[in-house]
Amino acid sequence: MSQNLLETVWGFFDDALVDKAAGYLGESAPNIRKSLESIIPVTLGSMVHKAETGNVETLLNLSRDAHKSGILSSLTDNFVKGGGGVPDGAPALLSGLFGDKLGAIQNAITGHTGAKGVTAASLFGSIVPLALGLLGKHAADNKETPGGLSSWLLGQKSSIMAAIPSFLSFDKFFGAPTPPKAVYSEPIVEKKKNNWLLPLILALLAGALLWWWFNGRGKEAEVVPVVTDTVITVKTDTVIIDKSPTKITLPNGTVIDAYKGGIEDLLIAFILDSSAKGGKDNWFNFNDLNFKFGTSELVPESKNEISNIAEILRAFPKVKIKLGGYTDKVGDEKANVKLSGDRAAAVVAALKSAGVGGQVTGSEGYGSSYAKYPADAPEADRLKDRRVSVSVREK
Repeated sequence: MSQNLLETVWGFFDDALVDKAAGYLGESAPNIRKSLESIIPVTLGSMVHKAETGNVETLLNLSRDAHKSGILSSLTDNFVKGGGGVPDGAPALLSGLFGDKLGAIQNAITGHTGAKGVTAASLFGSIVPLALGLLGKHAADNKETPGGLSSWLLGQKSSIMAAIPSFLSFDKFFGAPTPPKAVYSEPIVEKKKNNWLLPLILALLAGALLWWWFNGRGKEAEVVPVVTDTVITVKTDTVIIDKSPTKITLPNGTVIDAYKGGIEDLLIAFILDSSAKGGKDNWFNFNDLNFKFGTSELVPESKNEISNIAEILRAFPKVKIKLGGYTDKVGDEKANVKLSGDRAAAVVAALKSAGVGGQVTGSEGYGSSYAKYPADAPEADRLKDRRVSVSVREK
């Protein structure tokens, strides 16, 4: 294998494979390539980070597992209907390499490229095993010790880090190295009456440097993108999507019609994100779910989105969800709780009719408990508080 790991990984993604990935994921080829330009170097950068921080044993074990998976000879199968999609061992490799940083990194990439959340998740699920598999092959072919592997990888650090796009700001996700403690030796100067001046200047400069580090650079490092397009909580604003139609291919080969950034896109990205855990704090809002005024009767236009959720559950049979209903602050709260509960239950009934009731743990009406806007707010604002949402409880 080539000694340049970055070039070797890129060598797998020729125009034919990019086009195949685009067709499989329902994405444009330029968006695939743009995503690769971020995902490949940040994956290798994370491997370098592991080696730098003394986790080379973990890195070596991950690379051996990836190499044994056969990914180097079966990459194209990830982008063929019925080919298996993301490899079975990918979630463990993703978690081992990125820990809890993956969601934020994935969000930053989708926000920059305009690609769907599921596109980034699928590409990470292929590239991480591939990159680790190449590292494992190098280790096996050269009988590398952990120390030797670390030296080989760190020898490529400069080219890898230079390839990471500036918008990802690698240090914000993984932390900048701790600055060395400044040590000043006594300056050698001719003894004059003003020999106090140079030490004073140095002290002032040191103080300014420390102030900048903790109050300037430190604050900058705290501005980490909030994961809002993968994990949506009921306490945030409704996410605005551009309603651009897209087709999403599920792991079982089923193709659904949805919107970029819509509930289907976000829900699948969350399910595929190995660092995202199921629980009561993760909620995804329906975009086209509506009821007849003042009732829990679904309008016909809502059927497509419910059908899509059913297909997603069929494609991910281990996933279990809960439905939640919400209202604005207008009207009697007791009536609001009942109406929101009835509407959530109506969605549960529709999912049961679609044959996936076993994956729905239940529903609950929250009334206006989480409403953000007052009763006299404009209708456009109060509309955001009236919704039904999905919570992923198990993956």
